[in-house]
Amino acid sequence: MSLVRRETAPVRYRDPFALARDLFAWDPFGDQRPAATFAPTFEVKETPEAYVVKADMPGVKEEHLDVSLHNGILAISGTRAAEERKEGETYFLYERQYGSFSRSFSLPDTADAERVEAKLDGGVLTVTIGKRAEAKPKKIALKK
Repeated sequence: MSLVRRETAPVRYRDPFALARDLFAWDPFGDQRPAATFAPTFEVKETPEAYVVKADMPGVKEEHLDVSLHNGILAISGTRAAEERKEGETYFLYERQYGSFSRSFSLPDTADAERVEAKLDGGVLTVTIGKRAEAKPKKIALKK
């Protein structure tokens, strides 16, 4: 009896979504936002005095930004305009995103709609919504 070594072909895994990814630029497990849409990233936090919403908005001009508060809903919308492409320029890579965006946040009842400040500084939008006086923590002195 002789031992014969056989070479086996490696098992290849077939990706069932490869065709969809190639034809439609769609990845069922990837980022679901359209690639050409600008969507700023947000951070929402609570401090003892206020609620603070921050968003990275590089390239968004103040006149293209709208911040409003109505019935406990903070709405932030705007547009980042694309740069003008000139005749004769060739792009080898174009990944920057442009377009309109809109986000809404439902605020708690403790938010004071009369004490809202918004500023755009260095491409970062900061919206500060004060808390009502009755919502702030209060130190209670102990009686002797």
